[in-house]
Amino acid sequence: MMQKQQLEAESVEIERATEELKKLEPDEVVYKSVGPLLLKTKKDDTLKELDEKKDLSNTRLIVLGKQETRVKENLKEVENKINEMIRMGQGQGQGQGQAGNLGNKSNI
Repeated sequence: MMQKQQLEAESVEIERATEELKKLEPDEVVYKSVGPLLLKTKKDDTLKELDEKKDLSNTRLIVLGKQETRVKENLKEVENKINEMIRMGQGQGQGQGQAGNLGNKSNI
């Protein structure tokens, strides 16, 4: 879940950066942060890089969504099996309790 939230936040950040870059004139100077450095880059190159990052984030979000769905389905199956085992165990326990009571009555 945390990965999904991080990717969603990253996607929003990329979208905002893309919107701001599109407002700039084609010949304006653009700098991108690379670690502690700011490097001069071309606007078009930066837009292309951001689009690729957004596509990658979206793909990862889809994969995480599918994984989340599978985990929830598996959890539901396990929960159903546990509930069934509990019901079966309670049924057996009640049957044994009744048989034990019948034996006690015949001894009286």
